[in-house]
Amino acid sequence: MPRIELETIIKADRKIVFDLSRSIDLHMKSTESTHETAISGKTKGLIGLNETVTWKAKHLGVYQKLTSKITEYEYPKYFVDEMLKGIFKRFRHEHYFKNIAEGTIMIDVFDYEAPLGLLGKTADRIFLKNYMKNFLLKRNLVIKDFAETEKWKELLI
Repeated sequence: MPRIELETIIKADRKIVFDLSRSIDLHMKSTESTHETAISGKTKGLIGLNETVTWKAKHLGVYQKLTSKITEYEYPKYFVDEMLKGIFKRFRHEHYFKNIAEGTIMIDVFDYEAPLGLLGKTADRIFLKNYMKNFLLKRNLVIKDFAETEKWKELLI
C-alpha cells in the first residue's frame, strides 16, 4: 500500500499551523490550480472532529468529487482525515504537529490505495504517487507561507 511521508519545518506557533492545516478556506487557496472547491458539509472555516467536507476538483484532467471526514483529533497535536467517498479505493491522511526550537514541525503521513486494481497499482508507480506528493508539498508551502507571515490573520482572526 503506497505511503507518503513529509516533514515541513514552519517558523510559527504550533496552534497557528494546526488551525491553518484544517482551514477549508486555506485549502481552497492552496489548490487553485485544481479548482478545488468545498461543495457540501463544512465549506468554510475550520473543520473539526466528525465533520465532513465534499470537494469538487479537477485532477489529471478529470473533474471528481471526494468526501472526507475528520476521524481523529487532538488539538493542537494531530488530526486525521479519511476518505468516505471518492476515486481512491481508500485514503487516510494523518497530520502531526510538534514543537521544535524553530517553531513547528508538521508531519504528513498519507496512506492510500489507488482504484482499478492492477491498473491503479501500475498508474501509482508511474505517476500517481509523485502527483500526490507534489500536491501535498504545494499545500504545505502555502501553509508555511501563511503561518510565517501575517497572512494567517486573514483566516484565523
